Amino acid sequence: MFTGIIESFGTLEKITTEGSNVHFDLSSEIAPELKIDQSLAHDGVCLTVVAVDANGYRVTAIDETIQKTNLSGWKVGKKVNLERCMPANGRFDGHIVQGHVDQTGVVKRISDEDGSWLFDLEYDAATGNVTVEKGSITINGTSLTCFNSKQGGFSVAIIPYTYEHTNFHQLQVGDRVNLEFDIVGKYIARMIKGY
Repeated sequence: MFTGIIESFGTLEKITTEGSNVHFDLSSEIAPELKIDQSLAHDGVCLTVVAVDANGYRVTAIDETIQKTNLSGWKVGKKVNLERCMPANGRFDGHIVQGHVDQTGVVKRISDEDGSWLFDLEYDAATGNVTVEKGSITINGTSLTCFNSKQGGFSVAIIPYTYEHTNFHQLQVGDRVNLEFDIVGKYIARMIKGY
């Protein structure tokens, strides 16, 4: 389980395809602390560390992960938001995040608000995912509060610290982002639908 509080960046160094799997090699300041078989969220996607060396580590994504996230658009040099699993005695600073991306969304507008940034995002509402005003949302692994909530869209405000310490400073209009909707909201929506 994660909390959506990004602790470090990873830099994508190499992409290798092997059958339907894709291996991503990344460098990061936390690489020396990682171990094989550890779960690590990459832009909100929980991936297993399969190799570690002095300079970096490797994770592998299966085809379904590639299809349901923005990993297919990753390029060498990309900065990736990283979060290790929450320790049992850790603080719950964000919200419950599973690292299971529900779908991608698209950045539709970025507004400089003289000290913060406003991001407007859209997603395919046909999937049944919903946001609620002042509810939690995870964007590229970052725990945020959504507003201007509507069917297929919402906004988030980004403070300078978050802008600098996550890859929000690299996002541009038209970019695809990974969305994980609030787990409580997903369960309630399923109970209401009766399945």
